[in-house]
Amino acid sequence: MIQNYLESHRVARLADLVDLLGTSEATVRRDLEWLEAQGIAERTRGGAILTQRLPTEPIFSASALFHPEEKDWIGRAAAARVQSDMTVFINSGTTTDALLRHLRARVDLSNIILVTNNLRAAAELWEPGIEILILGGAYSGRAQSVVGRFAADMLRQLGADLAFIGVDGVSPKYGVTTPSTQEAEIGQLMVSRTRGQVYIVADHSKWGVVSNYEIARLEQIHGLVVDTGLQAGPRTELEARGLEVVLAGPDGEDTQSVGPIPREESAHAPVWQEDR
Repeated sequence: MIQNYLESHRVARLADLVDLLGTSEATVRRDLEWLEAQGIAERTRGGAILTQRLPTEPIFSASALFHPEEKDWIGRAAAARVQSDMTVFINSGTTTDALLRHLRARVDLSNIILVTNNLRAAAELWEPGIEILILGGAYSGRAQSVVGRFAADMLRQLGADLAFIGVDGVSPKYGVTTPSTQEAEIGQLMVSRTRGQVYIVADHSKWGVVSNYEIARLEQIHGLVVDTGLQAGPRTELEARGLEVVLAGPDGEDTQSVGPIPREESAHAPVWQEDR
């Protein structure tokens, strides 16, 4: 019954499961432990989420068909966080593609260096205030991006004030993940080479999805820019871990759940300082 409930709702509160089954919290907790051991569910604070596996990298054109409005909202909310005189990392993906579109519309920005492996960044004309630095390397047709050793070596020579990372899965236990080892390497380097804040940009359907390769633990991330379809339970879980949750809605109706983690608490700040 718990598995059926999770398959229908994806997220379950412990109190709701107790009411559904008419049993004790201790019994429900033991059942959730068993479901987690079987790889069916993942326990969270006060409940559980359905574990969803993403073993292969989706094709860009197919991924773009899912939640396009929500991705546009997220792109706009993320772009609003960019300020003049910043160096910004942005990786590949359909959500970061929406972010790039909104950044192109920011005529108020000046002295921006945008570093990305997303080849779609080179497809449009940009305002003079934004300089585009495309990483070099091997072409990935599925993601329309650049990956591999040359791209990674280039990133190791750079640093950024702000990073936006598109991912395929967000999980309390397994962090943020992707099915491509090469894309994971790019994401990992962007996280470690950012001296300021790192935001995950992902629509609500990515919650509870787990893929093969870790980009970062949640402790390495400052915030999540997500659409308003994310339920209250996941928001509470993320906030309890100290993440800023930015809920992006239509017409720019974005709300911020909690404040960002101060820079000195950043898990990757020491990496930048050592490399300097």
